[in-house]
Amino acid sequence: MLYIVLLWYLIINIVSFVMYGRDKKKAVNGEWRTPEQTLLLTGGLGGGIGSLAGMKIFHHKTKKPLFRILVPFFLILHILIFVYLVATDFEFIYALIS
Repeated sequence: MLYIVLLWYLIINIVSFVMYGRDKKKAVNGEWRTPEQTLLLTGGLGGGIGSLAGMKIFHHKTKKPLFRILVPFFLILHILIFVYLVATDFEFIYALIS
């Protein structure tokens, strides 16, 4: 099961990072933008690393207080969830030490 969780985190973080990059490009070009709720949702679903990286690399949404608070919160929350899942998945731990 942990491999599925790892795959989910990988996919959602890539999607989140790409979304921040595309939205920044759209902002510069004056095009139709991705809603802020959608960007935050990807962080809330586990894409905190991708969201934070997108904010830093693309310099996007870095001045918005909601993003400055929620994106790091989501990142910490999902790190804690992942650590809990690793600690309780004894088959995964056994495979690591074998």
